[in-house]
Amino acid sequence: MRRLPLSFKIITIILVFYTLIAGLLIDVPALNILNETIRNLFFHVTSWFAMVFLFLASFVYSIKHLRSGSEIDDLIARLFVQVGMVFGTAGMVTGMLWANFTWGSYWVPDPKLNGAAVAMLAYLAYAVLRNSFQDTIQRGKVSAVYNIFAFVMMILFVFILPRMTDSLHPGNGGNPAFSGYDLDNTMRMVFYPASIGWIFLGLWITEVRFRMEMLKQRKK
Repeated sequence: MRRLPLSFKIITIILVFYTLIAGLLIDVPALNILNETIRNLFFHVTSWFAMVFLFLASFVYSIKHLRSGSEIDDLIARLFVQVGMVFGTAGMVTGMLWANFTWGSYWVPDPKLNGAAVAMLAYLAYAVLRNSFQDTIQRGKVSAVYNIFAFVMMILFVFILPRMTDSLHPGNGGNPAFSGYDLDNTMRMVFYPASIGWIFLGLWITEVRFRMEMLKQRKK
C-alpha cells in the first residue's frame, strides 16, 4: 500500500474540519418533522458512503489476494474491512439518533435499517472467521472468498432490496431521494465535500494501520 502524500492529508484535514464547522452552522431548509436534524445528512449518509467505498476497496484486494496469494493483499483487505466497520458503526449510530427524532424510535421495522444490520453482522462474522484459522494461507483464501460474498450481500441488502419494498428512507420504496426535495445548493456545498472528506479520512486511517502492521511484522 503506497504512502499517501502530504497534500492528500492536508486536503483531508481541511475537508473534515470544513464539514464539522459548516455542517453545524450553515442555513438548512425548514422542513416539517426533520427541522434541524437534516444536518445529520452531512454525517450519517456520508459515513455510509465512506463505508461502502472502503468495503469496495477490501473487495478488490480480496480478489487480488485470490489471484496472487500475497499476504500483503490479504492484510490490506482486512484493514479496509476494519476501518469500514468504524464508519459503518458511525452511520448506524447517527442513523438511530436521527430515527429517534424523526420516526419516534431508535429502531423501526424498516427494510433498509434491517438490511444495514445484516450487512454489519456479515462483516463482523468476517473478523470471527479470520480468527478461527491458524494457517495463514488457508485463512487468507477462505477470508477472501467470504469477503467477496459479504460485499455482494451488503449491496443486495442495503441498496437493492429496500428499493423493491416500502421503506421510510428517502430514495427507497417510492419515497423521493433527498436531492429531489430538500438537498438545496447550500447543502450540496457541504454534502459533497463531506463525502469526499470521510472517504479520504478512511483511506488515511487504513494507511496508518497498514504501516503499524508492517512495523509489528518487522519486530518479530
